[in-house]
Amino acid sequence: MTMKIRVSLLVAGTAVFLAGSGAFAQQASAPAAGAAPDMSPVANPVSGFVKAGVARYEKNMVAAAEAMPAEKYAFKPSPEMNSFGHLIMHIAQSNNTFCSKISGQAAPDVKIAETDSKDKLVAALKDSFAFCTTALAKVDDSKLGEQFVMFGNRPMSRGGALVALGGSWTDHYATQAIYLRLNGILPPTAQPPK
Repeated sequence: MTMKIRVSLLVAGTAVFLAGSGAFAQQASAPAAGAAPDMSPVANPVSGFVKAGVARYEKNMVAAAEAMPAEKYAFKPSPEMNSFGHLIMHIAQSNNTFCSKISGQAAPDVKIAETDSKDKLVAALKDSFAFCTTALAKVDDSKLGEQFVMFGNRPMSRGGALVALGGSWTDHYATQAIYLRLNGILPPTAQPPK
């Protein structure tokens, strides 16, 4: 799937998600003066939904990265596609970028390459989810419309970035699962219960 198609699908998904969550956001009441904001998923349907997904995607995506043997990190389904190592590097970088922009916190300065060892890439992936957990902790739905620039020159709202982050986890985990299956390995969510 080309990047333009992925971006188009992500934008369309964002629009549908935000349209549906808008009704919930309007129902949330503002906190009383001086009161701490309600950080619950009900009061913050967009940020709450994404934050609730961090632990689940971390568990599955780290398990998928760990399931791929180290010697298969250079695996590519076809010559023009990215390697599995590149995918893990990309997920870590995406997490750091999205969670930094959404929260306003500086992204960790991580130097990784797709040719790094499996251990280094898995550690960077884990660290990126830890950063997202911390960075998103105080994010709520009060500034969803605030704009910033992503990916060099694209304006994006905080709400759009939250939805895009959740969409990227879905897309990236699906890609991990395909790479694993092509190597005869069941992805974590397809494993039989233990």
